[in-house]
Amino acid sequence: MNSRTMSQNKNGENRRLSKWLDYGSINGEGQTDPCPTCQGTGRIPRGQENQLVAVISCSDQRLKPHHTKLYVFISVGLCLLICSLILFFLFPRSMDISSVELKSSMVYFTPDAVKMVITHEMNLTNHNFVSITAQNLSVQSFFFETVIGSNKLPNVTILPPRSQKTIKVIADIVIDDSGLNNYCKSSSLQIHTLFLHLQLTIKVSYLSHSEQMSTDAYEYIDCGVNSTMPHHFPLL
Repeated sequence: MNSRTMSQNKNGENRRLSKWLDYGSINGEGQTDPCPTCQGTGRIPRGQENQLVAVISCSDQRLKPHHTKLYVFISVGLCLLICSLILFFLFPRSMDISSVELKSSMVYFTPDAVKMVITHEMNLTNHNFVSITAQNLSVQSFFFETVIGSNKLPNVTILPPRSQKTIKVIADIVIDDSGLNNYCKSSSLQIHTLFLHLQLTIKVSYLSHSEQMSTDAYEYIDCGVNSTMPHHFPLL
């Protein structure tokens, strides 16, 4: 091999070495270092093909950073929208309970007491987007702070979402005070009016949440007559 051929081979090896050195990282002095993976040989050791990590700059157009930001903003917006809808539809809202009117009052006379059966109606309004269970309805009747009747109804009704329902409430009242007995049974009096205070309490449950609601109703009741003929119990 002559000197010319040896010079060409040496120049070719220098060019190949310079080519692989270009892939090295630039140090603080502007020089290049060999690639730590292939050590400037241009060959990857066998078995390390799947262990290589490529570092790409964020400004590289192949990443399409404007699309990435758009996808992130869309994903965040959808998550916020879904969360807002869930909170809007499932957030517990208050129930409305209101008395309507007195429907009827039945009066029964016994030797020692006056018994009355009062039928009252009240409205339940469901403002939620889920069904509500209303139960444990209790009615207490007062006459001048004295309890003269108490009733309980275990299971009441189920209200569909965004609906209103009228519930019939029956209160049993027993008046055993001698003065009131004479007042209600007196035939010399044309009016036998009692001012009753009805306290209605009900428990509602929805979305693993329960609360107790109450309302008051005030009615004038004639303890001497009713809508039909008074029922007189026979004297024993």
